[in-house]
Amino acid sequence: MTYLEFEKPLADLEGKAEELRVLARKGEGVDLEKEAAALDKKAEEMLRDLYKQLDPWRKTQVARHPERPHCRDYIAQLFSEYTPLAGDRAFGEDHAVMGGLARFRDAPCIVIGHEKGNDTKTRLAHNFGMARPEGYRKAIRLMDMADRFRLPVISLVDTPGAYPGKGAEERGQSEAIARSTEKCLQIGVPLVSVVIGEGGSGGAVAFATANRIAMLEHSIYSVISPEGCASILWKDAEKMREAAHALKLTAQDLKKLEVVDRIIPEPVGGAQRAPLDAINAVGDAIAEMLAEFEGKKPAEIIKDRRQKFLNMGSKALA
Repeated sequence: MTYLEFEKPLADLEGKAEELRVLARKGEGVDLEKEAAALDKKAEEMLRDLYKQLDPWRKTQVARHPERPHCRDYIAQLFSEYTPLAGDRAFGEDHAVMGGLARFRDAPCIVIGHEKGNDTKTRLAHNFGMARPEGYRKAIRLMDMADRFRLPVISLVDTPGAYPGKGAEERGQSEAIARSTEKCLQIGVPLVSVVIGEGGSGGAVAFATANRIAMLEHSIYSVISPEGCASILWKDAEKMREAAHALKLTAQDLKKLEVVDRIIPEPVGGAQRAPLDAINAVGDAIAEMLAEFEGKKPAEIIKDRRQKFLNMGSKALA
């Protein structure tokens, strides 16, 4: 288990408990198991206390935890008959974006998501979940297919933002993001989105302009990263804590602002402590969101989605 900065006291406690268990297994003390169990109980209470009132910066750290389940894990657990589709039919393949045909609880669908990777090799291969233009154009191609064959679209958002490289800009990064966002608004099939980790900037919006948007309890969703915001406003990236508070990027803040529709509870200590429980909770939320659109006509689905975002704008201006 990788411990975050604010979890260091917990790491010490759990480490001591494990040391006592090792000694007990060697037969060096009959009461050591009891002492280890007492430390385990104390560690459990500390974990609950730590995660009871996480501030926005700590939530940002949890959302970025390397051991949180990623898009690939959700697809493997929640979807059957997954058939990945590659390429944008224009330039090439973008490994930061996964997508294809699948079955969700026996019903056919299209699933699209950002994949960050879980170690150095896979993170480099997936470009840390930062999509290039061809990734967004692949998503557009998949959404067109979903619309043509009347398949619901499920998107899993986990990205720091779109890739800011020179080549990406030369190939039309902003245009690709805009067209992907536009396509989200146009399709006449249900589109539901879940922010499973980090929802950064237009790179997230391009997948999450959905009929229903859910966020995991300790995920974040913002127009810019706290570090980027601090660099612009204060010329000091070290003020990321203040920026995280100002950005209102937590699931709880965004639910109050009605930017997202629901918060999916995570296991105590975050999704990284019990990945399967978190994945199953996301699956239940997706099923409930899709059920809201059973029997609805394409025009009704499009109107619902359009009205959702018009309502956000009117509330912001009020």
